[in-house]
Amino acid sequence: MSETTLKVNGMTCNHCKMHVEKALSGVSGVEKASVDLDKGEAVVVGNANREDLIKAVTDAGYSAQ
Repeated sequence: MSETTLKVNGMTCNHCKMHVEKALSGVSGVEKASVDLDKGEAVVVGNANREDLIKAVTDAGYSAQ
């Protein structure tokens, strides 16, 4: 199991944070996803593909790298 940190842009409130966490949690291989709104970062634990995580965030309406 590994940990992946993504920089997420476009989040402005707690609803955004929860929306991104839900999107990331839906990706195959994700064990846990937590988002830090102040840092603009998402930390994902599991074996998910980085590109799939970025796509999930993008599909949710935000940008990630």
